[in-house]
Amino acid sequence: MLVTCGLPYTNGPCHIGHLRTYIPADFYVRYLRRAGEKVVFICGSDNHGTPIVISAEEQSVTPREMSERYHHHFDTTFTRMNIGFDHFGMTDDPTNHNRTQSIVQRLIDNGHVYRKTISQSYCPQCERFLPDRYVEGICPHCGAMARGDECDQGCGKHLESGELLKPVCKVCGGSAEFRDQEHFFFKLGDFSEFLEDYLPNLGGTSNARNYALGWVKEGLHDWCITRTLDWGVKFPGRNDLVVYVWIDAPIGYVSFTEEYMDAEGDDWKRLWCGDGRITHFIGQDIIYHHCVFWPALLKGAGYGLPHAVVASGMVKIDDKTFSKTRGYVVWTNEDYLDQGMSADYLRYYLLSYTSHTKELNFSWHVFQERVNNELVDTLGNFLYRTMHFAHKKLGCIPECRPDAEICDEIQKSIITVEGFVRDYEFKNAIDAMMALASFGNTYIQKNAPWKLMRDDPDQAAQVIRNCLQLVKALVLLFEPVIPGKAQIAWEMLGYSDAIAAHAIGEGITGLESATLPAPSIIFEKIEDEQVSRLDAILKKRVSEAKMKEKIPETISIEEFAKMDIRIARIVAAEPVQGSEKLLRLTVDLGDEQRQVVSGIAQFSTPAELIGTDVVLLANLKPAKIFGIESNGMILAAGDEASLLTPQKPVKAGTKIT
Repeated sequence: MLVTCGLPYTNGPCHIGHLRTYIPADFYVRYLRRAGEKVVFICGSDNHGTPIVISAEEQSVTPREMSERYHHHFDTTFTRMNIGFDHFGMTDDPTNHNRTQSIVQRLIDNGHVYRKTISQSYCPQCERFLPDRYVEGICPHCGAMARGDECDQGCGKHLESGELLKPVCKVCGGSAEFRDQEHFFFKLGDFSEFLEDYLPNLGGTSNARNYALGWVKEGLHDWCITRTLDWGVKFPGRNDLVVYVWIDAPIGYVSFTEEYMDAEGDDWKRLWCGDGRITHFIGQDIIYHHCVFWPALLKGAGYGLPHAVVASGMVKIDDKTFSKTRGYVVWTNEDYLDQGMSADYLRYYLLSYTSHTKELNFSWHVFQERVNNELVDTLGNFLYRTMHFAHKKLGCIPECRPDAEICDEIQKSIITVEGFVRDYEFKNAIDAMMALASFGNTYIQKNAPWKLMRDDPDQAAQVIRNCLQLVKALVLLFEPVIPGKAQIAWEMLGYSDAIAAHAIGEGITGLESATLPAPSIIFEKIEDEQVSRLDAILKKRVSEAKMKEKIPETISIEEFAKMDIRIARIVAAEPVQGSEKLLRLTVDLGDEQRQVVSGIAQFSTPAELIGTDVVLLANLKPAKIFGIESNGMILAAGDEASLLTPQKPVKAGTKIT
C-alpha cells in the first residue's frame, strides 16, 4: 500500500501544526510495517504558487532558491522528529513537471478541460495580473475579508478569478481592477454523480467524508486550473500560463512515487493505476482539495483512486487560535528541538492528547503533565524498575516461561491496539498501550518480588520473568509512537539489532538473551524550570506581535478627507436568504435612502436595528454581495460587531468630520 502526507509549503519553517499530520502518518506506517504489511511512505515539498513568489521577491532570491532552502529545512526537521519517509521529493523537479503535463493533457484529451475568457484581477500600478494570493478583497458569499482563491476568514468557500469584491493588490496595496484573459477550466461539475457514489465508501476519518459530501450536495463549480505566473508547471501548449498549484501539488504524490519506485526497480503504476490502497494523511483545511477535486481529477485522467483520507483536527496554542502573525505558534526547531527537548515526547503528546479528528490545544504545562505522569511515572517507571531488579538481584533473565495470564493480557492488548490503529483512533490505541503499562505496575507492586526474594526466590524469579515479558511487549507496542526511546529500551533487554525489524506479535514470544545489561533511566522528567523557559519564549513572541499590531499605518489629513462618513438611520432590515451572516438594510441619509448589505446578522436582529442611528462610510464603491448591490458600509467594532452610534441624537445624513 501507499501512504502519503500533505505537502509542506516551502515559504516558511516547520511548526507543530505541520506535525499534527506527519507524526500520526509516521506512527501509522511504522505500525503497519510491524504488523507485517509492505508500505511505501511518500511526501515532498510544495514549491509552486503565489506565496512563494511573494516571499522570494521580499528576500531578493529566486523562487527555486527559496524552495530548495525550505525543502532542506523540512527534510532535516522530519528526520529530527523520527519521521521516516521513503522518499521526499520536490514538485518543481522535472519528474513532477512531466507527470503534471501528462495528466493535464489526458484531461484535455478526455474532454474534461475547456477554455474560457474571464475577468481577472490586474494591478495597474504593478502592471501585472494578480493570481490567487497576490490579491485580497471581500468574499461575494459572506462579506468577509478573503484572499484571491479562498474565503479563508469567513465561509471557507473556494473562489474563482473575478469573484472577489473590491480587490486590492497585496504587493503595492493599491486598488486592483478586472481585465479579461483566457484561462482553462476543469469540468468538476461533471463529476458530481461519481463523487456521490465514491465518497460514502471512502475509507479514513468521517470528517473527511462528511465535509466532502456536504460540498458535493451544495453543488460543484468548475475550477480554473491556470494562473498567470512565470513560476510553476507550464500549461500544455501555453508559455503564458502555468498550472494551478492545486493541480501539480497533489500530482506530486504520483511523481514522488514514480521517483522512488524507479530507484527501487519497481513499477509506480502498480500503486497508482491499479489497486494500490492509497491513503492520504492531511490537515482538515484541505479536505475539499483531497476528497472532491483530487479524486475527480484522477478519475478524469484514468488513474486509481484514494482508498482512504485521514484528516486531522486543527491546532490551538494556549487555547488561542493558531496564528503565526499573532505569535501563537510553536516552531519545531527553534522552540522545541533546539531547546534540547526529546522528539519522542512531542510525538507522544500529539498522538495521545486527543482524538485525531478533534482540535488539539497545545500548552507547555499540559505537555509537562502528560509526559511526566504517563511516559515517566507509568511506562518509564515499570520498564526501569523491572530491568533494574532483574539485573541487580537476579543477574540474568530467568529461564522459566511467562505465566499464561500474562501472555493473555499482552495478546488482548495487541488485539485492542490493532483495532484502534486500523480505525485511525490513535489516542485510543496509545491509551490501550498505557493501560498495559499500568497493569504491569499494579502486577509488580502486588506481587512484590523484593519481598519474595527472602522467602521464595523461585517465585520472585517467576514474577520478574512475567514483568520482563510485559516490558518486551510494551517496547514493541510503543515503538511506532516513541521510536528513539523504544530502541534504547530494546537494547536494555539484551538485543543489538533494530527494534523496527521485529513484529509486534513477538511481544508474546520468549526473550532471546540470557543476560541483561545495566539499565539506565529512559525517560527524564520535564522540570518546572524548563517549562517556564519554553513558556516565556511563547509569551515574548505573542507580546512582540501585539506591539506590532498597535502600530497603525498613518494616513494624511487629505486622505482622511476623501472619506464621506455620515450618520444614517436604519429604516428597514431583513435577512439575506441563504446567508447566516448578512442582513439587507435600508438606511436614511436625510436626502436619500440606500441599500446596504452588512455582515451583522449573528449579532443583531432586524427588529432591534430598525430606528437605530449608525455610522456609514457613504462613498465606498458600490459592490454586489451575495448577488445584492450594497452602497456603503456600516461601521462596527470588535469581534461581536458592536455598531458605532452617536452619543446624542443627530440628524440623519450629518457628516462626520
